[in-house]
Amino acid sequence: MMSRIGGVITALLGLAILWYGAKLALAGGSPFYVIMALGLIVSGVLLIARRQAGLWIYALTLAVTFIWTLYEVGFDKWQWIPRGALVIFLGLLLSLSFVTNSLSDRPQKPWAPSLKNGVFALRAVVAVIAVLGVVAWFYDPLSITGKLEKTASVDAATDPSGIAYPADDWTAYGGTNLGQRYSALKDVNIENVKGLKVAWEHHTGDLRKEDQDSKEYTFEATPIKVNGALYFCSPHNIIQSLEPETGKVRWSFDPMMKRDPFYQHQTCRGVSWNDSTAYASPADSTPEQQAATTAAVAECPRRILASTVDARLFALNADTGELCKTFGTDGYVDLMEGMVDTNRATYQQTSAPLVTKDLIILGSAIADNYYENNPSGVIRAFDVRTGKVVWKFDASKPNDTAPLAPGEHYEPNSVVAWTQFAADETLGLAYIPFGNASPDQVGIARTPEQEAFVDALAALDLKTGQLKWKFQTSHHDLWDRDNPSQPVLLNLPKDGVDTPAIIIPTKIGNLWVLDRTNGKPILPISEVPVSTNTDIAGEKLSPTQPMSSLNFTPAPLREADMWGATPFDQMACRTTYNQYRYDGNPWTPPTTTGSLVWPGNIGVFNWGSVAIDPVNKWLIGTPQYLAYLYKLYPRQAGDLNKRVFGGDNSGGESKPGNENLGGPYAVSIQHFRSALNAPCNAPAWGVRVGVDLKTGKTAWKYRNGTVAGQQFAGIKFPIPFEMGMLAHGGTLTTAGGVAFTAAALDDSIRGYDMQTGEVLWKMALPAGGQATPMTYRGKDGKQYIVVAAGGHGSLGTTPGDSVIAYTLD
Repeated sequence: MMSRIGGVITALLGLAILWYGAKLALAGGSPFYVIMALGLIVSGVLLIARRQAGLWIYALTLAVTFIWTLYEVGFDKWQWIPRGALVIFLGLLLSLSFVTNSLSDRPQKPWAPSLKNGVFALRAVVAVIAVLGVVAWFYDPLSITGKLEKTASVDAATDPSGIAYPADDWTAYGGTNLGQRYSALKDVNIENVKGLKVAWEHHTGDLRKEDQDSKEYTFEATPIKVNGALYFCSPHNIIQSLEPETGKVRWSFDPMMKRDPFYQHQTCRGVSWNDSTAYASPADSTPEQQAATTAAVAECPRRILASTVDARLFALNADTGELCKTFGTDGYVDLMEGMVDTNRATYQQTSAPLVTKDLIILGSAIADNYYENNPSGVIRAFDVRTGKVVWKFDASKPNDTAPLAPGEHYEPNSVVAWTQFAADETLGLAYIPFGNASPDQVGIARTPEQEAFVDALAALDLKTGQLKWKFQTSHHDLWDRDNPSQPVLLNLPKDGVDTPAIIIPTKIGNLWVLDRTNGKPILPISEVPVSTNTDIAGEKLSPTQPMSSLNFTPAPLREADMWGATPFDQMACRTTYNQYRYDGNPWTPPTTTGSLVWPGNIGVFNWGSVAIDPVNKWLIGTPQYLAYLYKLYPRQAGDLNKRVFGGDNSGGESKPGNENLGGPYAVSIQHFRSALNAPCNAPAWGVRVGVDLKTGKTAWKYRNGTVAGQQFAGIKFPIPFEMGMLAHGGTLTTAGGVAFTAAALDDSIRGYDMQTGEVLWKMALPAGGQATPMTYRGKDGKQYIVVAAGGHGSLGTTPGDSVIAYTLD
């Protein structure tokens, strides 16, 4: 009886696999699943007849399947799962005595090798696969095991640029305006990091309201510590000041940000600090300007600068939390002043202002693909004490840096820089990483001025805003390949000479390493030929794209790289892979028939950037890998404002696409996922890496993060398998040799050895840690590591409102 039940199950499984396998084969994919299905069907029919030949056929099918699996993916155990886990499990059940004993021709000696002994054959194949599975469990073909070598004989306290490395304080988003995310503190080190415990946990009280807030509601803030206090912002731009040793609230200020579910991103990554007493008024100031500056300093000698998602810049007294009323108009600067094409929720602020000496330098975030025409991406420098515009840099009018005259407006739809900026005050340069021009996936209407700054790193004179040099990281971007990361500044050897360098991480995975005085490459760059075929009339694709010799761009995606939780969703992914255009490189152009884009627009690197050890010249990063599906939908020329998808225009995971109203194409951008919500590209989806910047070589590489808590088919996976997860956030490095990150999607913070990549400490977080940790020393003499844990709406991590500090007992 049991053999017949097993046969029915086997035959039904074979029929189901035959259905999906035939669709895959007809789409031009691998025919192997058809072969597997036929073997299962024949095996099932024989088992229904209670013939042990059914076990022989099953054993043969299982053996061939395993050989095929090794051929496609080698000893990558995580890629074995969709190909063989189900058939191996069923084979194990069929080999058990309660099934084999019901066979009409069961062998007298089931363990005796014989051509007639199907029971032995199946048990032997299952046993061999099990042994190889144990071997594979301790082997990871993705990993690079190595060690970064220390090169510094002494600890350094000051960067070659003259800026002190953060220690007791953390005065800017990236530690300093160099953006290194490095601390010279070493009280916590590789020997004692396991002793870290929660010192305090603060709840901001700022939580998402379903009907009033964006789905992309994220707590991505990195606090700063200065002036004897901790300062940070919540997703609604509420600024709070905490006692660094206890987490006790010193003051809280709510700018009453206008809530709107239409915002594409509702986040605040940080605030900035300025000691306004440190700088005198410019020598050419008028008496009225000097009087205004004097009054401003008297009101707010030390100040916190912040911006809001609803496009305001404001200043607070750092000691009291009160608005600096002499700043702007009653404490606020309206960032929409001088803008045109100001449709609802298209212009936002998400990153911390760059504050350098007496200036606030601010970009903007323009909603991707809501509208064809958008507000300007102008970069503005404001007087830190009065809020007056000192200079502007508009990429569509780059030679005119003077503030707007009355009646003038900023150039609409100019290229945007939305992420964190960096600065070298010794060289007198601000570094602005520009992104794309909207619409991201269609370039037919771009002007030459726009194209000149799409995905460019621009070095601007701090005093005047004049362009000193620029470097473009891609040509004619059609993939939303913004420069998303804060540039990182350090010194590196070039031809034996210690050279001021800048590193720009990108979404495609390039790490551009340039001389920051002139933009010339330190590490080699090549131009890669790419296809220029497109079905979009008027689109002129670049015939080449630049690549850095230091990159984490993934290898071309193959059909064999498709993944899933079962063979069925894996076959569906393989079918889709064959139905979409993919040129075998990251520059497959968007099309009206659908294109596979790998890596996708979330990027290998994003706003979390990378962290470095500037003393030993190491880079620590968390590259991430997801594939996306792009598809353009033509709109009738006579009605460019007609919605293609219906509903609102807010995009996001729950929406079918972005309308790009007023333009000839709407666009659908979707994660390439299976019906069970598993990524179609195989894990790892995130890794951690250690790079020696003197040579550009990767010393170590490991999967980063577990699948615990991830939802597949609506069910949370409970087992913490280290498969390598997306890490949307940044990393902290320290002189103690420990790097900290909390950004992986498994709601945990980790500390790992910077030399080897080994995880030394891990602790569960109450919510997603999609932020960047920071560190400081309290007045009690202890070193604290702090991270915001509030989750990421679009990525589905646990929501919350925690700021958590860790220290040694």
